[in-house]
Amino acid sequence: MKKLSHTDNKGKANMVDVGQKPVQTRTAVATGFISLSKETLKLVKENGMKKGDVLTIAEIAGIQAAKKTSSLIPLCHPLAITKIDVKAKIEKTGVSVVCSAKCNGQTGIEMEALTGVSVALLTVYDMCKAVDKAMEISEIKLIEKKKEDM
Repeated sequence: MKKLSHTDNKGKANMVDVGQKPVQTRTAVATGFISLSKETLKLVKENGMKKGDVLTIAEIAGIQAAKKTSSLIPLCHPLAITKIDVKAKIEKTGVSVVCSAKCNGQTGIEMEALTGVSVALLTVYDMCKAVDKAMEISEIKLIEKKKEDM
């Protein structure tokens, strides 16, 4: 079995030392989906939810969450993020979210992209829970991860 990077030789949690790695431009894209009833989708489209503009608030929440990833996930490094973009889009059966993240650093930014998507979807859930009891969050996944020399 391959050795895990976030454990020491005794199997205890360990933050990886990335100090010797080169600084590179790193990007990641993650996606996710939340299913909504037709009635809920109609309210979201018409901006009829009592809590406000669901898509815009979800996008802002995703950006905020991505910036806080290292505070939420214990072994994530704090990164000098240069760009976070979160887009929520109404689909036929729910809302899809895409989060793109970029930094110049010594470790990847995929956890930030995944956190942005997750919290954006949770925000949609929170804003719609009063009118839709059957919502389901699914399909959260990393779809792209790149690093390029600067």
